[in-house]
Amino acid sequence: MEEFPVKVSEAVCLGASLALSGICYCLYKKSRTTLDKLEDAPHFTIDGKLKDILKVTPGACLQYAVIEGAVQPVGEPLTSSFQKEIFGVLQKVLLREHRLVWNSLSRTWTDSERVLHQRVTAVPFVLVGSDDTAVRVLCHLQASGVHMETTHEKFHPVNYGFSDIIGQYLSGEKLKGQLETEEMLKVGATLTGVGELILDTDGTLNLRPPSNGSEYFLSITDFDTLLGEQESTAGWWKGLAIASAVAGAGVLLWLGRRYYNQLKVHWQREKERREFDRLRAENPRARAPVAGHEAIEDEEEEHLENACVICLTQPRNCILLECGHVCCCYSCYQALPQPRCPICRQSISRVVPLYHV
Repeated sequence: MEEFPVKVSEAVCLGASLALSGICYCLYKKSRTTLDKLEDAPHFTIDGKLKDILKVTPGACLQYAVIEGAVQPVGEPLTSSFQKEIFGVLQKVLLREHRLVWNSLSRTWTDSERVLHQRVTAVPFVLVGSDDTAVRVLCHLQASGVHMETTHEKFHPVNYGFSDIIGQYLSGEKLKGQLETEEMLKVGATLTGVGELILDTDGTLNLRPPSNGSEYFLSITDFDTLLGEQESTAGWWKGLAIASAVAGAGVLLWLGRRYYNQLKVHWQREKERREFDRLRAENPRARAPVAGHEAIEDEEEEHLENACVICLTQPRNCILLECGHVCCCYSCYQALPQPRCPICRQSISRVVPLYHV
């Protein structure tokens, strides 16, 4: 049987789906592990009892704990660059340029943005509880979660002249304008922190990234919302992994079906060949070979007149039914891409041997 061909597109689809499924599954496992740790993390109230708990804890350290408190700066807070009455401990100013770029494939203008300027400023801060007990937050720039809110957002559009419009259509790019945003973690905001809680030697409480590799969270939402966001993320990765695996399985099933159909055709041809050979062997009218110089010349002349119209080397030894044409040898018949007569293009239902008497 001829080799089973796999098209480049099929190989690419199969490899991409399996690779994407593996990546999504790894991300799902990571999200699921983070979610399990969040669900198992103990919750503590920031008050005077928190120090007592840590004093009796081995190493004065809780590897993964959840606390919630009000944000207060250590020293002078930051002032908003656009609204002087807003104070915070973490500030991010971002200037982005927005353009429309012509997509020749979809024949539409698509939005594109580029960061022109970014500035992040931070000051030390603590989370304060109900009785003024404070927990200092360390390495807050390494934390995940939404821990800032937008305090300023303004879009500066660009005014076009006639020459600018002509140039944009020629270059395939339109400058829309610049978006200026400011995000801040405000003083007094309620912040949920999930990380490693330690009692320092000087008696201060600190929250820092976990030393065991768990994810560090700071969020202005409550813990239940944070947990729901992680569940949603894990669900998305799980769904993408399943969808990619199903797509890969579909490609494999398609290849298997095509291979099975090819095997069926091979088996049918083998069955026809065996039946053809059996009919030839059982026919009593088959001409016996005749010796002699004249017989050889007759055979050569007959071979040239009776040559297969396809290979031009073998004699015509089969009859194509139902049309009845005698035009090829059996080997060339089996090599036809479609079971159609080479002479009249009519479908071939069966083939019987041609006998010379």
